[in-house]
Amino acid sequence: MRQLRNIFLLGRKELWSLWRDPMLLLLIVYIFSVSVYTSATAMPETLHNAVIAIVDEDESPLSTRISSAFYPPQFTTPQRITLSDMDAGMDRGDYTFVLNIPPGFQRDVLAGRSPDVQLNVDATRMSQAFTGNNYIQQIVNGEVQEFLQRYRKTQALPINLEIRQRFNPTLERSWFGSIVEVINSVTMLSIILTGAALIREREHGTIEHLLVMPVTPGEIMVSKIWSMGLVVVLATFTSLMLVVQGLLKVPIEGSIGLFLCGAALCVFAMTSLGIYLATLARSMPQFGLLLVLILLPLQMLSGGMTPRESMPLLVQKIMLVAPTTHFVEIGQAILFRGAGLAVVWPAFLALLAIGIVLFLLSLRRFRSTINQMA
Repeated sequence: MRQLRNIFLLGRKELWSLWRDPMLLLLIVYIFSVSVYTSATAMPETLHNAVIAIVDEDESPLSTRISSAFYPPQFTTPQRITLSDMDAGMDRGDYTFVLNIPPGFQRDVLAGRSPDVQLNVDATRMSQAFTGNNYIQQIVNGEVQEFLQRYRKTQALPINLEIRQRFNPTLERSWFGSIVEVINSVTMLSIILTGAALIREREHGTIEHLLVMPVTPGEIMVSKIWSMGLVVVLATFTSLMLVVQGLLKVPIEGSIGLFLCGAALCVFAMTSLGIYLATLARSMPQFGLLLVLILLPLQMLSGGMTPRESMPLLVQKIMLVAPTTHFVEIGQAILFRGAGLAVVWPAFLALLAIGIVLFLLSLRRFRSTINQMA
């Protein structure tokens, strides 16, 4: 009972320290509100308002037909420019695409020849350049084919392909972006809060006060984990209810309570990792550098941004020891697909095992650090 009382009192002290730190409070509010909203709404369509200009040297009905086939929201209204303005406009970055229709284009098409149409692409705008190239080819080929046939006709295929988009029928990008950002925020804040709490005590000299108190390193460590973990879990729940469901209107298929249980396991693992990193760093700037080295691979290779199946096999195997990999699996299965415990229990078990290992490693390192200070 005395150990539990020490853990509770030390954890309450951590919560009071956090309450008196306005910058960390502002960071928590920003990450779970503004950051989630902007990440969800700032993910544009793959091709949205791409700037296109057309050099029409033919001035024929066919070239006019092609020019009028580009319209919002995929493209901006095409700008008519001259051949002499094409290179200069591309150099200035005024256009992402410039379509050059040569003179005699319609005549050559009707004569059965294969005239060349030049498409200049600003490849520095990579996402639009890759997708827009295919869009423009399809549009030009479709307009030329309809012009030759004199009418619109859809070729009947011997099969009928029925497409069903499950879990996101309208392919709304904000649904995916908001959930991914919440998952990333849990990972990041769990490390930051516990690491900052330990470094703050070291910088303020309060860690020496703890050394002369009848508390063990394990009690100190557990108090930081439960207090900062409680803050992260409560912030996650608030973000899901107010921002994701309330503001963004994202439907959550599964149990929020089950997801929060998975979040608590992830927080347990990541707070232990945060304490371990804080024992390696001597100051907040060093801790920030270590955080960048650890956090970016955890977020980018966990499967939240890119499917794990698309990664090299070696990376897939290495990332199985990362808690974020299993947390992303839990989050996507529960929140997107409505999975229950019968489906996600292996990921829960893996997350618990990784958390225990990280906790033991951090406790060993934390004891060693305290003994050196003593």
